[in-house]
Amino acid sequence: MTTVEITRFRVPAARADALLAARPAMLRDFQTDRTGFLGARLIRLPADEWLDIVFWRSSEDFAESRRRGGDRPGIQAFFELIDEVVSSEEGTTLDPADA
Repeated sequence: MTTVEITRFRVPAARADALLAARPAMLRDFQTDRTGFLGARLIRLPADEWLDIVFWRSSEDFAESRRRGGDRPGIQAFFELIDEVVSSEEGTTLDPADA
């Protein structure tokens, strides 16, 4: 099983291109500096909302990343573009391929 971070947030349309431009640096920071980071998917929703789905090896890895917040330049640059976090949840994959 894999831990999944599901975050829904708002970014004004005027900053959508900046958000997409900041994404690669954020992912590089996660890959090089976040233990247990497995990958992420960003989904654009209607009404200036986005859904970020991040995969972690364990709940503990996710908790440590959350505790650290935007402590790396690429992560901070991405976070600064977010107007509002609508929701943030933790889940677990149940796909047999993850067993």
